[in-house]
Amino acid sequence: MSGNKALLAKADMALADISSAGLLNPEQADTFIRKLLVQPVMLSQVRRVVMNAPSRKVNKISFASRIMRSASADAPSGTSGLAVGNRAKPTTEQIQLNTKEVIATVYLPYDVIEDNIERGGIGARTDVGGVAVGGGIVDTIMALIAERAAVDLEELALFGDTAVVGTDSYLGLLDGWLKKLSGAQVLDAGSAPISRRILTDGMKQMLSQYRRNRAGLAHFVSTEAEIDYRETIAQRETVVGDSQTQQTSTVYAAGSPVVGVGQLAGTNKGILTNPLNLLFGIQRQISIETDKDIEKRVYIIVLTARIDFQIEETLAAVKYLNMI
Repeated sequence: MSGNKALLAKADMALADISSAGLLNPEQADTFIRKLLVQPVMLSQVRRVVMNAPSRKVNKISFASRIMRSASADAPSGTSGLAVGNRAKPTTEQIQLNTKEVIATVYLPYDVIEDNIERGGIGARTDVGGVAVGGGIVDTIMALIAERAAVDLEELALFGDTAVVGTDSYLGLLDGWLKKLSGAQVLDAGSAPISRRILTDGMKQMLSQYRRNRAGLAHFVSTEAEIDYRETIAQRETVVGDSQTQQTSTVYAAGSPVVGVGQLAGTNKGILTNPLNLLFGIQRQISIETDKDIEKRVYIIVLTARIDFQIEETLAAVKYLNMI
């Protein structure tokens, strides 16, 4: 193999990868039909913690038990006040975020960009009347990288498990929310279909102090479970039931919205909590950088970030299991 051909063969995305569907043939459309990905739902709702160092401690403070005492019995007038054992002291705790680095790299040979059905390349993008045009295949790939990265980050946030590092280095990078909820309240549905009763029992399972603002909580379940629950609401002969057959307005259970999460499909798991109880630590903002290797004749696109996921208060969450 000649030197030039060997260099191009090393590129991750060769022209042959898209020749059957990407080269311009007679009467062929001039753009790709972009396949839809699972929509990341939770990352847009959780609490983001910006970090300036690889580690950050998030401080918590509370009074774990009663602080009020009887003044007449425990601190009568004229005495020195409450005894040491009756004085209140706040409890302090810390949550530690420790970021890990993630990376994605895409190689685009020059000829992939030059011969592609979506014209335009890196540097070809221009603004015409305030509207960006001319980006072509590169803009398409950039957008797809961003979309795919968001999906992958939510997958890590939910299913990260350091115990699987030997078989999946990405998911084994850190422990995600489902793994960290091992100490949370659990509602085992016993392989029963989702229902108002199960979600209501889940709400009752949560400690009372954390369900005071039920409008701020959310039942995060699989999209299939959310569709099934919506169907049960639609069967009611009421205005609410009618609305579910004609639109996709939010459905509620025990005063909190039921939110379908594509990443939870097929897991029979769910989470009831306030989304702000789930932490998304970011040390290095997610960035996409580009460069080129003129000898290999490839453009290089690299996405990196340093991130971690934590839960502020595990007792302020309920983990659903075996809910179909």
